[in-house]
Amino acid sequence: MFERFTTSAREVVRGAVRQADGTGGATVGEPELLLALLDCTGSPAAHVLATLGATARRASIERALAEARRRGGISAADAEALAGLGIDVDAVVSRVEEEHGAGALAATTPRRRRSRGRFDAEAKSVLERSLRIAVGRGDKHIGDEHLLLALLARPGVAANVLADHDVTYVRAERALATRARAS
Repeated sequence: MFERFTTSAREVVRGAVRQADGTGGATVGEPELLLALLDCTGSPAAHVLATLGATARRASIERALAEARRRGGISAADAEALAGLGIDVDAVVSRVEEEHGAGALAATTPRRRRSRGRFDAEAKSVLERSLRIAVGRGDKHIGDEHLLLALLARPGVAANVLADHDVTYVRAERALATRARAS
């Protein structure tokens, strides 16, 4: 599958590994893939993210990802849904951190091995989904745009954070179509 990745898609994968290494993450997940996509320049995904305003709101996206990490992967949307059931996620996280230390749910404990090749199940699913999206679109390559669409195609931390920043699968597809027509 990786032989079909464009240079920009390969850079996203390498960038996600660097993101995980930089934060001390034991694995590469959706948040790291998203941050690596936000680092792209001059590519289809970079164009979409800039067009939809995500690039300009990177700091807000990073804060939202950090909060989701602190809550053990629970997104703001999930926390809001649980609040509707009377569960205060922030109170639960605070209590856990009182007992076990700050960031106890973040799962960013120091590791002995680097994260190269250590993609979590969600990130592996994104990579596999990018292939299916590329094939479905009739593309012979897997570009960073396919990785972005794969992140947005199913609920997850990255998709939820992007949706909170008005970046959805439908809007990303439209931005790609507009770009293709302009080319």
